[in-house]
Amino acid sequence: MSEVAKDETSGMEHAANATGSGSKGKNGHCRRFWWVYALVILIIIIIAVPCVLLLDVPRLAQKKLNEATLTIDGIVITNVQTNSMNMAINSTITSDGSTHATIDGFEGTLYLADVNPPLAFAKINFPETTSEALQTVNISQEVPIFDLHALTTFNEHLIQRESVQVQVKGDTYIHVKGISRAYPATFDKTVSLVGLNGFKGLSVTNPHVRIASTNNFNATAHIPNPSVLTLEIGNATFNTYFNGTNVGISNIPNMVLHPGEANDFFIWATVDQMTIVNALTHRPWCEQNGTLTFELAGNNVTNRGQPIPYLGDALAASNQTVDIAIGEAAKSDLGLPIGCSN
Repeated sequence: MSEVAKDETSGMEHAANATGSGSKGKNGHCRRFWWVYALVILIIIIIAVPCVLLLDVPRLAQKKLNEATLTIDGIVITNVQTNSMNMAINSTITSDGSTHATIDGFEGTLYLADVNPPLAFAKINFPETTSEALQTVNISQEVPIFDLHALTTFNEHLIQRESVQVQVKGDTYIHVKGISRAYPATFDKTVSLVGLNGFKGLSVTNPHVRIASTNNFNATAHIPNPSVLTLEIGNATFNTYFNGTNVGISNIPNMVLHPGEANDFFIWATVDQMTIVNALTHRPWCEQNGTLTFELAGNNVTNRGQPIPYLGDALAASNQTVDIAIGEAAKSDLGLPIGCSN
């Protein structure tokens, strides 16, 4: 064998010996220090798991709560008193249902979100709920009046506007299935409620008059309600204006407003009859076939013998205009002629 071949063979043997020695060294190192690797892995687990539980899980739970949708299906206000009222809310909460969790009951504050900053006007207690894809949440409870100005302002917006934005906010805890720890979370939803739109569509029909100093007018008032709100108002009185002049007081007793068109109320009034007769017989009003335009503005509201300022003042904040065929009533009830005298 040549010297070159011997050198190559020797080099290969040396490399093989070196490789074998390295593998044996590494294996020996792992056998001697396995506990170090195990300790490192254990430390990583000890650090990572609490981070997941303390950071990722609550963040995910809050995210899912934020993505849920709150829908108000109906609100019923009854037992209206000076310092409290009963509020029943029928609502649904929808989510993707992918997270199995329970949300603790909590006190939620209702804010009028159409003003800046939002104005807190009521507090209600929400029951415990789950993260099911469709969750029905029905509430009925007595609600104390804690801020008269805020509640009155909300009612003004509700009465005058086509819609109002209501924010529902409260702090609670989420229990994720399989984890014993409860995570703090904030329920914060803003919903749009249809308003009463200034009682648009208000009409007064079937009017009757009589010669008397009091209670000399009555009719049927039709008040549409496009909202989901059922509202027990009570006994409502309205200042009654004609041509910018206060001509009397109108009254609607035992007023309860229901959703929809079927809201007909008996209305009676004490009005200045001479002002009305003069209008029916003098231009330009006598040219309107006996129909006069009146404005109604809230005067006060009482219920169960108690004043209800958060409704009375809200009704007083705006006027409602209505045409009344009072000339026909004067002709049929009193025999007075309709038409211009000059």
